[in-house]
Amino acid sequence: MPIQPLVPLPPSYDGQLAYKPPGSSIWLPITEDAYKVVFNKEQVESDEQDQIQNNRAVLTDLFSKALQFPNLGFFAGSGTSLGAVKGPSMWQLWQSCMCQGEGNELTEAAAAVCDKVRYAERESPNIEHFLSQCDAYLSFNEDDVVVQYLLEVKEKILVQCTNFLADPASDIACYRHLLQKLARRRVRDPRLKVFTTNYDMCFETAASDLGMMVVDGFSYTRKRRFDGRHFNYDVVRREMDNHEFVEGIFQLHKLHGSVSWEREGNEIFESSQPSPDKACLIYPAKGKYQQAFIQPHLELLSRFLDFLRQSNSCLLVAGFGFNDDHLSEPILSAIQSNPSLKLILTDHRCIHHLHNRGNNGSSPYWAKFEELALKGFDIHFISGSFSDVVDQIPSLRAMSPAEQLANAVRRVGWEQ
Repeated sequence: MPIQPLVPLPPSYDGQLAYKPPGSSIWLPITEDAYKVVFNKEQVESDEQDQIQNNRAVLTDLFSKALQFPNLGFFAGSGTSLGAVKGPSMWQLWQSCMCQGEGNELTEAAAAVCDKVRYAERESPNIEHFLSQCDAYLSFNEDDVVVQYLLEVKEKILVQCTNFLADPASDIACYRHLLQKLARRRVRDPRLKVFTTNYDMCFETAASDLGMMVVDGFSYTRKRRFDGRHFNYDVVRREMDNHEFVEGIFQLHKLHGSVSWEREGNEIFESSQPSPDKACLIYPAKGKYQQAFIQPHLELLSRFLDFLRQSNSCLLVAGFGFNDDHLSEPILSAIQSNPSLKLILTDHRCIHHLHNRGNNGSSPYWAKFEELALKGFDIHFISGSFSDVVDQIPSLRAMSPAEQLANAVRRVGWEQ
């Protein structure tokens, strides 16, 4: 039963675990709750439960094949740090930086700056649009008040994107499970490459919890300095004349910078508490496209583009709304020019995005990807929360040889 476009969807669609394969306009529900919502039913019959089990097997097979790709990449957007992780949303950043208390009433200083830079949106304010307006204003005006207020806003953003991990309610189990499943691949394969637009330390913290090493472009000296050449290095275990790659190592590319990076002149160093004026990150604003072409962001972006061009690559995208053109456009271009690229797009509002086709806050890139998928391009859509999607990824290392053989035979049967 295809979901017809431009018909209002109830909020119950958000987060429902469902899968839409290439060339299909039909969503395959993975859980009974999703089946009820997608097909508007109050009860699931026994034969329908069998169909749900088959759908789940199809999704498991998709991930099993994805993990076998020589070049495996995971792209994490801001959505991966929401929910149980307790990372701040754009709305929460607006409230903490601009408002009094928990409401939407601006502080006196915020109201004054909004008037100066002519940011008049009050019903659905956006911190990114506000910062963009400030940048545009300062391009033509010298105003110490606005500059100082921007520094205060940036400091609050740093705090918000740093301190949530110290909250006892913050749960990054989904990050740990993801790394356990994706990073511990065969050592003869290229390392898992993680790309993220997030500033936070979720991946680093999860890797530390698991005892995994992270190659993040920084040196292994006491004062860690960024140099893109470190992505070309690896870690081996030497025993007499034998050399073996150490397991469980992955590469982390933080495309928009990090709360732990500080700029000193032309160098980037790791810092536990960078000041807002020296912090090396791309703050949310429309001008981040231009900022992406300065170092170290240019180095990281170029490595992302290089990954998209490699043959036999699979990119799994989670929590990314495709609102950053400088990242969305290369992904769209790559799936059209690289015939061996597999693209798996997941989001808790994936059904909503495809349904609205660029309207109601959804990026128009979702519609472009869906059009390509319907033409047979290797693009897969999964609706569901970050943690739910991670739960569906099989732990291949835990499978016995007999189970692996059975899965291989089953895949051959499906392909025939």
